[in-house]
Amino acid sequence: MRPLTHPSIDDVTVEGILHALSDPVRAAIYWQLSCADSANTCSAFLKMEDRCIPKSTLSQHFRALREAGLIRSERRGVEMLNTTRCSEIEQRFPGLLPAIRNAQSIQCAARKQDVEPALAAGQHARGG
Repeated sequence: MRPLTHPSIDDVTVEGILHALSDPVRAAIYWQLSCADSANTCSAFLKMEDRCIPKSTLSQHFRALREAGLIRSERRGVEMLNTTRCSEIEQRFPGLLPAIRNAQSIQCAARKQDVEPALAAGQHARGG
């Protein structure tokens, strides 16, 4: 098996971080990892938000996060353990990750406000 490569923190860029977190699934994976008390395996994310994610797709998401410098992955037998590099990124780009997380939270809340009235109107129109 080929060894995993992780960029040096000096090679991590804001553009790379923003690109990696621009995908909603990758962002959800990253934020869940950042809240975890210990390393998580990739298989812990096979089902997210009531959606099954194929292993091959999940593998690509983890690779994108790793190549952007957001996570460290370590093989242990057949499992891959993943942890975030939050403290390293915070030292390199102070406040970046909390700002992104806050912006994504605001965006999610706004989308939810837009969707809920539309859903209610749809149910009302159908007589529900």
